Amino acid sequence: MKCRQAAICLLALLLWPLMTEGRKAPFPAVSGFELDRYLGTWYEIARLPNSFEKDLIRVTAEYSLRRDGLVRVVNRGVRPRDGREKKAVGRAKFAADRDRGHLRVSFFGPFYADYLIIELGREYEYALVAGGSLKYLWILARQPVIDAKLRDSLLKRAAELGFAVDNLFFVPHD
Repeated sequence: MKCRQAAICLLALLLWPLMTEGRKAPFPAVSGFELDRYLGTWYEIARLPNSFEKDLIRVTAEYSLRRDGLVRVVNRGVRPRDGREKKAVGRAKFAADRDRGHLRVSFFGPFYADYLIIELGREYEYALVAGGSLKYLWILARQPVIDAKLRDSLLKRAAELGFAVDNLFFVPHD
């Protein structure tokens, strides 16, 4: 029993930075956010490398409303080396006001991480999303490709906020 308690404490200590990172976010989430318009399927256009999406291609995120009012999150991607799909199912809730694009997302028990929508298309056709620190960044779109002008505009905005845009991985969807 003591070993189990020690393991849980150790796990909590290791995950603490993910649970608290949004409290120091160096950028604001969008205002005037409408969850109903954000629901549906998004294609990952680009991302800063991270361990949980390592080597994945054809990545999508699907958001839907749950009965309890939270948001169901289903992330899917394909491992190119064997063609197998990797899937993660989680939940999201608003961090504060429902009209701000700041959610908290969990894929593991009670541990939540920030999900900040920092740029959003007028028609909800693209989004620039951060994880509450400069370590996590995604460009999402309703289609698997975006035009070069929009891509360059989002890269410029991300660079102005301090993200290492030269390190972005552009996700193949072929």
